[in-house]
Amino acid sequence: MTLKNSEGQRVPEVTFRTRTDGQWKDVKTSDVFAGKKVVVFALPGAFTPTCSSAHVPRYNELLPAFKAKGVDSVVCLSVNDAFVMTEWAKHQHAEDIVFLPDGNGEFSEKMGLLVDKSGIGFGKRSWRYSMLVDDGVIKKMFLEPDKEGDPFEVSDADTMLKYLDPNAKAPHDVLMFTKPGCSFCTKAKKLLADKGWAYEEVASSPRNLRAVSGKASTPQVFVDGKHVGGSEELEAFLAAQ
Repeated sequence: MTLKNSEGQRVPEVTFRTRTDGQWKDVKTSDVFAGKKVVVFALPGAFTPTCSSAHVPRYNELLPAFKAKGVDSVVCLSVNDAFVMTEWAKHQHAEDIVFLPDGNGEFSEKMGLLVDKSGIGFGKRSWRYSMLVDDGVIKKMFLEPDKEGDPFEVSDADTMLKYLDPNAKAPHDVLMFTKPGCSFCTKAKKLLADKGWAYEEVASSPRNLRAVSGKASTPQVFVDGKHVGGSEELEAFLAAQ
């Protein structure tokens, strides 16, 4: 791996073959980067374990935080075709991230970051990295170390956010156990919506509720791994924030 484009240089000029509304659309480098502040994270392959379970989900979660720091778009780049990237975006529920198919590896090759993963049946793929690009110029790169395997140490979303603002706070991780027809669950959802906090909802049973919270009533809300409780406890908790 020989890095060709690094901090202070412009990103390579290529044409990406993308799909929009079921039609082919050619997208040039300038379409993606000109006049914009863009966060890019590149990875080895769509639907692969680390990429699907950690890399994309966290950038998706932190997208509002990036926007708040003046980032115009967040781009996921991989050496996959447009059909695969489109379906992966849907699978990840990450339609607000730009999934850019570097199908022929041209962009990655010009970056000097096209690597041979034939040993695991992948052929040539992009090395894992992230970068901040301002009007086509690379301002910062977080390049994973050149070692065996698939290192994932510095190209994560939290590292990029901390670079943009060392004092930035990531959004809270909120999990809510609910059941259908629960008016207290509706109240809890409204409290979180009014606060602007995103949450993940899990349909509960008495057994899994007792297992995680020691309670059998709904909702049961957890914030950043801490058990807050039901809607009344949540209301008090949010009032104190």
